[in-house]
Amino acid sequence: MSENGIILKGIGGFYYVDTAAGLVECKARGKFRIQGGKPVIGDRVTIQLNDDGTGYILSMEPRKTELLRPAVANIDQLLIVCTAAPPKTEPFLIDKITSIASRKNMDTVIVINKVDLDRGDHLAAIYTKAGFPVYRVSAETGEGIEELRGCLRGRISAFAGNSGVGKSSLLNRLYPQFHAQVGTISEKIERGRHTTRHVELMKLPEGGYLADTPGFSAFQAEKMDLVLAADLQDTFREFEPYLGRCRFTGCAHVKEKGCAVRAAVEAGEIPKERHESYCRLYESVKDIKEWSLNK
Repeated sequence: MSENGIILKGIGGFYYVDTAAGLVECKARGKFRIQGGKPVIGDRVTIQLNDDGTGYILSMEPRKTELLRPAVANIDQLLIVCTAAPPKTEPFLIDKITSIASRKNMDTVIVINKVDLDRGDHLAAIYTKAGFPVYRVSAETGEGIEELRGCLRGRISAFAGNSGVGKSSLLNRLYPQFHAQVGTISEKIERGRHTTRHVELMKLPEGGYLADTPGFSAFQAEKMDLVLAADLQDTFREFEPYLGRCRFTGCAHVKEKGCAVRAAVEAGEIPKERHESYCRLYESVKDIKEWSLNK
């Protein structure tokens, strides 16, 4: 008997698949691993049920989206949790993730946490102007939690953000039944201690799934998660009205004369912080060739 489902967790070669028959512990057979690649969290799979209630993975559906670090597939939307309270989130970190999410065809939502300590007006202004949905929340007081819960309904979502911004505390406030481990902030270095050790999809009561990804202080993407220089402009959504209007073909939008994007920044139509992030990202990838990523 076969069942369709989604992988919620993988530990030591075992995969836990959510199916209509319940949660099934599965293994991927050697032939499948060789031919189909290693399954990851979020993969939609067909499994064969054994008489003892366990199963094995027969096949995997093509992935709609995929991240390499953390290894997770089929994410509909990435929720970037940030804060203007310690440890303050640098806009460049947010922009690096939004760029990758755009290239991976994932929706992006900005979640400003700890608004009981700092409302995050500057961050809210940047990303509202850039066209992103922005939620201001407090895991401590519960402000904005119901609105954020509505954003998660019926979708496969993942949290991301620098360590210490309160992703686990936010998860506890959203869904206390999940009992996420909560870390403490080191007052000395104002950086969160990593408390989430692996990615796991959690089935939401109102429909959908949520992944809590390991914390990071710098988004350490694998090479295949990089956005190449030629594609970078397309991952900054507010650039779109100005693309093709620059004086010179192939404008990099960094320091060229007659650049329509730079003119929009100077006119206040594009947040200068977003353009600064674009320039930093461009400098970091401008010499990377597509062929080198497959080495």
